[in-house]
Amino acid sequence: TCGPIMPQGGIQALEAMLYTLDQVNKQQLLPNITLGAHILDDCDKDTYGLEMAVDFIKGSISNIDDAEYHCNKTQVRKVISGVVGAASSVTSIQVANLLRLFRIPQVSFFSTSPELSNKQRFEYFSRTIPSDHYQVKAMVEIVKRMGWSYVSIIYEESNYGIKAFEELEELLARNNICIAVKEKLVKDSGVADENAYDNIVLKLLTKPRARGAIIFGSDQEVREVMRAVRRNNATGAFSWIGSDGWSARNLVSDGNEPEVEGTLSVQPQANPVKGFEEYFLNLTVENNQRNPWFVEFWEDHFQCRYPGSFGTPYNGYNSTCTTKERLSKDTDFEDQLQFVSDAVMAFAYALRDMHRDLCGGRPSLCDAMRPTKGADLLKYLRKVQFQGLSGDHFRFDVNGDGPARYNIIHFKQSAAGLYHWVKVGEYYEGELRLNMTEVQFKLLHPKPPESVCSLPCERGQAKKYVEGESCCWHCFNCSTYQIRHPIDETQCLTCQLGTLPDATKQFCQTIPEVYLRPESAWAIGAMAFSATGILVTLFVVGVFVRHNDTPIVRASGRELSYILLAGILMCYAVTFALVLKPTNIVCAIQRFSVGFCFTVVYAALLTKTNRIARIFKAGKQSAKRPSFISPKSQLVICFFLIFIQILINGVWMVIAPSHAMYHHPTREDNMLVCDSYIDASYMIAFFYPIVLIVICTVYAVLTRKIPEAFNESKHIGFTMYTTCVIWLAFVPLYFGTANHVPLRITSMSVTISLSASVTVACLFSPKLYIILIRPERNVRQSMMPPRYGNMHRTAGTGPSSMMAAAVVTAATCAQEEKIQKHITPTNTEHSTKAKKLCEMATQTITITNIFTNLDNITYSQIPYADQYVPNNNHHHHLPQQQQQ
Repeated sequence: TCGPIMPQGGIQALEAMLYTLDQVNKQQLLPNITLGAHILDDCDKDTYGLEMAVDFIKGSISNIDDAEYHCNKTQVRKVISGVVGAASSVTSIQVANLLRLFRIPQVSFFSTSPELSNKQRFEYFSRTIPSDHYQVKAMVEIVKRMGWSYVSIIYEESNYGIKAFEELEELLARNNICIAVKEKLVKDSGVADENAYDNIVLKLLTKPRARGAIIFGSDQEVREVMRAVRRNNATGAFSWIGSDGWSARNLVSDGNEPEVEGTLSVQPQANPVKGFEEYFLNLTVENNQRNPWFVEFWEDHFQCRYPGSFGTPYNGYNSTCTTKERLSKDTDFEDQLQFVSDAVMAFAYALRDMHRDLCGGRPSLCDAMRPTKGADLLKYLRKVQFQGLSGDHFRFDVNGDGPARYNIIHFKQSAAGLYHWVKVGEYYEGELRLNMTEVQFKLLHPKPPESVCSLPCERGQAKKYVEGESCCWHCFNCSTYQIRHPIDETQCLTCQLGTLPDATKQFCQTIPEVYLRPESAWAIGAMAFSATGILVTLFVVGVFVRHNDTPIVRASGRELSYILLAGILMCYAVTFALVLKPTNIVCAIQRFSVGFCFTVVYAALLTKTNRIARIFKAGKQSAKRPSFISPKSQLVICFFLIFIQILINGVWMVIAPSHAMYHHPTREDNMLVCDSYIDASYMIAFFYPIVLIVICTVYAVLTRKIPEAFNESKHIGFTMYTTCVIWLAFVPLYFGTANHVPLRITSMSVTISLSASVTVACLFSPKLYIILIRPERNVRQSMMPPRYGNMHRTAGTGPSSMMAAAVVTAATCAQEEKIQKHITPTNTEHSTKAKKLCEMATQTITITNIFTNLDNITYSQIPYADQYVPNNNHHHHLPQQQQQ
């Protein structure tokens, strides 16, 4: 009378226990010992269950050590060795607290609360079903497999539901799954009215994006939830994940099929108890008198009033049972009856092992087992291993729980209006195996519904969370050069220079490096130009070496000419260093060479122009020969000028070592360059050569009016003018191509090569013309001014001839101090030694003065040369006519 009959979890569980006892006794597992049962109804209420448990301990009070407890001798003692039950966790907890005081072992078959695994509190409690700790894990794995991140939870307001909710909350948070709504179910469905269940459903509907809902409760409470769903027109609004307390129960699904459709539930793995179905279907009220509740079950099942039965609030049927009704094969059976059978078998095998040890296997109970001590029985109970009537092997784990094996079952519609539970997966040892092809949330709609508060942000978007919601957010776009932060999804991360977001905007990928490659058109053009220049320069060197002792080569200053040619070769060779892939070594070579090659060229040219300028300047002031005009002196001066550049480069390298680096003129560029290209520090390398160029140009201007015999200075001047124009054009081109590294490097290499080419063309092509095409002019006389040549040809061997020879001697010796090897005067009266004639080189200035000052006087009016020969005190006097 404490509530409606429970056909599956109540009657069938009881009959499974009785059936297993029959099998144990039939097998004579215990010799000459029969196991019996004292069965009480806990009405699925913890308080009522605790009251019933007191009846268990009445006959067991004498089992405890305290002698002060006594029973009425007139009462029949019911010695209880162990308790099978209860079904619900909340009832088992209450009963376990009481049985622990009297050391009575308890084995539950349906209680799954994780709290019961605590053996410090529930030392004498065991169970054949696994803890909800594993069931909760399985449910979370299902949520993850569905792709849900926003779910609601409805849990029973009992130890069974509360403990499961606590673990669910922790596991969901650990997996970044948010709880949209969490609602409690009143444990006793008779206490709550329809409004309470309606309010729960209405709260679920306030979060429409939370389509997934977990229900952890018992069948009676969940049935009322499904009815509330139907009343509020919310059928199909939710996809349920159910616990073992209500799934696969007809009490829930009957009449609520559309509301329950699509449910995925976790059920402890159980197989049918062998022979039980046949046994149960053969039961009738007449042959099952040992079960006092079987009449109620019969009346409920056949919807009739059994003759002679007591009236209850639940059997007011108009029809009367005929007593000929029989259970049919389409009767629904509880899927987890294996756990009931295993609980009985566990006690049976524990008692058998205990009997073997204490009684030596002798039939009947020995004194050592009169009465059975609960502490000893518990030790044997926890060690049992057996194959149950279901065929599964059983053993308790370290917490006294059953093996963690689960089936995943699914309530689906196989055809229109035809619903049934099917197995779609397993959860074993922490691994979920789910056959998604069998899952169907709605007929012909296998895809699981979305249960997320906010859809994932698209590529390149970050999240802005809604206040108070950890799973709800708005998406905003990151900027062009940003990605979503890989750790903090609420932040955008700016890609470093040299990187850009990839196509997915999830990673920053390196921009392909850009540098002047040797195979590029720019580099090939520059190298072709330089290679041509090298070949031409080598040709010039070969011609000069072949004609090394000819007057034209000697008059040009052979030593400085070869240094000049070496510098020109280096200018051309620099191009090949400039087109190499930048590395620290390559950058050092480039930095050193671009300035050094120019220094070699213009140091040689400056030495040449300085020599000529000093000679002619000294002649205006004195007939004394200037210092440091010998070939050795010229080499020393030239190398000293070059050494200054080496010193500058060396100090520069020490203070700021050259290195390759990445340059990003724009956000989308990643140029591999030498550091000197970026900060224009190449100007340091060019500064000293530019100074040499300027000085050379000044000297070229100062010596522009010297006689034609000294026209190399004019060629040098033209070279310098052209070089200045080239470099003035290069400067804006160099700084204007900062964002185009290949063009900048190419412009530099071409400018260097072009400067070298101008030097070759202006200084050496006239000499090559004489050497190769007009060799007849490659004689000493061609080195004289033309008018002196005419005068020499018309004067014969007289004094005027001597004068011409002296003039030529003076002019030639100023450029070549070895003139004594070539000039020997024929007139003994006016001749001097070759050494004396060589000293007359200083008279070049005097001749220059004559050449520059004669406006109306012809060369035929020039006095004899001997009048210009310095006297002993190194002074000279012009004729009176000239002075006037």
